[in-house]
Amino acid sequence: MSAIIQRPLDGPSFLKRLLRSPSTAAGSIIVLFILAVALLAPLIAPYDPNLQETANRLMPPSAAHWLGTDGFGRDLLSRMVYGARPTLLLLLFVVLLMAPLGIVVGILAGFFGGITERILMRVTDVVMSFPRLLLAFAFVAIMGPGLVNGALALSLTSWPAYARQARVETAALRRSDYLAAAEMVGIRGIRLLYGHVLPLVLPSAIIRLALDLSGIILAAAGLGFLGLGVRPPTAEWGAMVSEGTQVIFDQWWVAAVPGFAILVTSLAFNLLADGLRDILDPRHG
Repeated sequence: MSAIIQRPLDGPSFLKRLLRSPSTAAGSIIVLFILAVALLAPLIAPYDPNLQETANRLMPPSAAHWLGTDGFGRDLLSRMVYGARPTLLLLLFVVLLMAPLGIVVGILAGFFGGITERILMRVTDVVMSFPRLLLAFAFVAIMGPGLVNGALALSLTSWPAYARQARVETAALRRSDYLAAAEMVGIRGIRLLYGHVLPLVLPSAIIRLALDLSGIILAAAGLGFLGLGVRPPTAEWGAMVSEGTQVIFDQWWVAAVPGFAILVTSLAFNLLADGLRDILDPRHG
C-alpha cells in the first residue's frame, strides 16, 4: 500500500525538487521557450507566414531567409514560428479533455466497484482494443479536418489508459485506513473523492500525461501530414513536413525545418516527463 498511497502535491517542496532535476529543468526551459515563441510569434517572425513570393520559391537558407523558403516562396522561419501555435493549442485541448475524462471514469469505477465498475471498464476495454492512431484518423475523416476535430479525436481515443490506471489505484485506496479514517469523521461522497482520492491519484496521472505529450505531438503532426489537421494555408508542422517530402532530395530544408521543430518539442516533453517521474513517483526516488 505504501507504494500507492503518497502525499498530495506540495507546491514549495515540489518546485525545489523540480529545480534539482537536470532533465526536468532542461525540458522545462525548452518547453517555456517554445511557448514564448508561440505567444510572441507576430513579434518574432520576420515575414507574414502566408505571404507567397513565387520568385523566391524553394530558396536555400540565406541572409534574407534564414531557414529558406517553401514551394510557394513562403519564409520557413516564419512558418515554423507560427506553426507552434496550432500544435500547442491542439495539445492543450487534448490534455484538457483526455486526462480528466480518464481519471473521472477510473475513480468512479475503482471506488464504487460492482456493476458501475463492470460497465465503465467494459466501455474502456472496447475503446482500448482499437489502434489509437488509426481510430483517431477515422474520427477526423468522419468529422472533417480541423483543430478542434483533431483534438477531439485524439482525446476520445487516448483516455482509457488513464481510466485503467486510476481504477487500480482507487480500488487499492478504497480498502485503506486513510479513507476509512476520513469516512469516520464524516467525509463522504463527492467530497471524499475530490478531496482525498483525487490528490492521491493525480501524481501518477500527471506522470503518464507528461510521458504521453510527445506521442500526442507526433499524432498531431501525423494528422497534419495526412491533411487531416488545420486547414491550409495555416502553418502547421505536420503539413509543412508533408509539403517538404515532395522535394526532399533536392530542397531538403523544406521538410527538415518543421521536422526538427517536432523533434525538439517531443524531446523537451520527454525530458520533462522523465524528471517528473523521478520527482512524483516514490518508486523512482
